[in-house]
Amino acid sequence: MRIINAIRANSSGELTGAFSLPPDKIACYKIFMATKLNIGFLGAGKMATALAKGFVRAEIVFPREIIASARSAATRKCFATETGAKPTSANSDVLKFANVIILGVKPVQVAELLSEQRDNFTKQHLLISIAAGVTLAKLENLLPAGTRVIRVMPNTPALVGEAASAFALGKSATAADGELAKKLLSAVGLALQVKESLLDAVTGLSGSGPAYVYQFIEALSDGGVAAGLPRDIATKLAAQTVLGGAKMVLETGQHPGALKDQVTSPGGTTIEGLHALERGKLRATVISAVHAATEKSKKLGRA
Repeated sequence: MRIINAIRANSSGELTGAFSLPPDKIACYKIFMATKLNIGFLGAGKMATALAKGFVRAEIVFPREIIASARSAATRKCFATETGAKPTSANSDVLKFANVIILGVKPVQVAELLSEQRDNFTKQHLLISIAAGVTLAKLENLLPAGTRVIRVMPNTPALVGEAASAFALGKSATAADGELAKKLLSAVGLALQVKESLLDAVTGLSGSGPAYVYQFIEALSDGGVAAGLPRDIATKLAAQTVLGGAKMVLETGQHPGALKDQVTSPGGTTIEGLHALERGKLRATVISAVHAATEKSKKLGRA
């Protein structure tokens, strides 16, 4: 049973059920009780599809409570096949059906789309934007005064339920809106609230970060092949090693440096490999990559 159906309100408006909720969560769930949650996507690409699948998998909504718009018939068909939700070619249909609107079009399309749909936005709508580089101020200026807006920077591992997302609240968004956004994003991975000024850094780190990780996995695999391993075995070992290392950091809560030291025996093989990485300036290069991507994100936001 879905959590929103497992909680009931008594005649005094108090939440009841088989378990109790902490006070800071009650405001969020009152929204669920007071208003039926329907989710609409403006744009039905890969990220929208991943999010919709995550919402359904987490039983936040049913497929019938989701709609997505797209110009391409092929995109609409793919979204419907993958999620079981309703596709449409009309953006206005999304605004009529849903109260939570997820903006998933390309950044260059945002201004035109929101300007066209401005009159269809009401006080009941919450806009969650995943359009990279489009600031809260720009989004709010394109919408009626007081529109609740949240800006999100997700990343592509949302496609496999392992996203690293950060979000920032607009000036009219409420704490309950933030709780709802976190619940939705947590359906496809990790979700953290930050100040909007930090979203460019998030873009440089976790937004672009999967590409850095893929390149590192490829390099690990190349090293294995150079040492005599077949390519398929080397790649699987490399990918699993990165996955395992990441889980160790997240699940133990230990500093990566401490975990590194646990693998590094005096005079052993690992310290020789680490020495080679230091000679190659791995740390400095990765830091520079995050900085470069962050600066590029800032430039795109000003464009």
